[in-house]
Amino acid sequence: MEFFAGITGTQIFNVIMLPVQIIIIFLTFYYFVLSMFGLYRKQETKILTPEKSFAIVVAAHNEEAVIGPLLENLLQLDYPKKYYDIFVVADNCTDKTASIARNAGAIVHRRFNTEKRGKGYALEWMFHRLFKMERQYDAIAIFDADNLVKENFLFEMNSKLCQGHKIVQCYLDSKNPFDTWVTNTFSIAFWVTNRLLQLARYNTGRLSNVLGGTGMCIATDILKEFGWGATSLTEDLEFSMKALSHGIKTTWAHDAVVYDEKPLTFIQSWYQRKRWAQGQVDVAGRYFFPLIIRGIRERKLMYLDAAIHLFQPALVMIATFFMLTNLVSAFQPHYTHVFTLVMPWTGWQILSAIQYLYPVAALALDRLPWRAYVGLILYPIFIYSWIPIVFLGFINRKDKQWSHTKHTRSISIDDVVKQKKVSTN
Repeated sequence: MEFFAGITGTQIFNVIMLPVQIIIIFLTFYYFVLSMFGLYRKQETKILTPEKSFAIVVAAHNEEAVIGPLLENLLQLDYPKKYYDIFVVADNCTDKTASIARNAGAIVHRRFNTEKRGKGYALEWMFHRLFKMERQYDAIAIFDADNLVKENFLFEMNSKLCQGHKIVQCYLDSKNPFDTWVTNTFSIAFWVTNRLLQLARYNTGRLSNVLGGTGMCIATDILKEFGWGATSLTEDLEFSMKALSHGIKTTWAHDAVVYDEKPLTFIQSWYQRKRWAQGQVDVAGRYFFPLIIRGIRERKLMYLDAAIHLFQPALVMIATFFMLTNLVSAFQPHYTHVFTLVMPWTGWQILSAIQYLYPVAALALDRLPWRAYVGLILYPIFIYSWIPIVFLGFINRKDKQWSHTKHTRSISIDDVVKQKKVSTN
């Protein structure tokens, strides 16, 4: 008691703020260095001979407005038709999704389960059915009903599988980037992730990529051996971490592209991102410390990098706490400012400017249309809106109720290609 009696409130506050600043500084520099690996494309050797067979699985819940164009698109992929079949899981559908999919040429499986709701459960149910079929496939490719797919997708996946990879994530592009300011800024966030995180991790040769919910390809033997078991609100992230905990990395296919529909309104994007935040906090609670321990024990950066990825919601909350304390001038004299000790004020200004240039670099490197740059004006609003979303995700982390995002943009792959050509010219 005598020892604690000599400690002042200022000293306690300083002890709290010191690790907060160190965490922010370390992770800021970590992501800055990591993003540098996304500034180039390393040369790849591709296998162009079709060898692998695919079960294409589309999980759909009341998607009659968008399922047709996707299936038409999938039937026209540049890959021998004998090597793939298309399956649609009509999950708790009350509309015409099943009949439209069947008429379009897909093999439809209808699922009704009001207790186990959500994409993760629907996929697990479908995988078990696939395993029992007479025809067995080398891999399973997973899409959302609102997607459109670049014609070379299966060739790219075939090449990765033939090279020995077991789990592959494709480039996630936008189907409707210029519908509203929300779809524009949302698309920018995906483009930045594609280039400066996903490609960057792949280029290091040591890190594991992260599945993105659609455009995923998983070797069937992996699913049979370890099971899917990913039924959280972010089933993609959950399976990525589950596979990595067994030592199986996810790789990246930058030239395989899926066009995903982005929410039209801010409210729609809010609820979708809140679900993602809830799911990430949930997954982090189960995999963060095991990955840290394994990374230290085996001295492998890929486990520590995955743990850092799971730590992002916590980083947002920690950084917000730090910013709020700096807004209150009464707090500022009471702790040591590590930021100014590590880097002078002008240096942090330069670093902040570089961080704002991230989206500009991503758009330029992937040669995206000039109209995409307009979204940079409101991009900070989209990014900073993550702060309250992350806090709500943490508060509601135990809420596992699935919220469906309604999709309405029924356009063809030809329309997407034309749109990009017009926007580029």
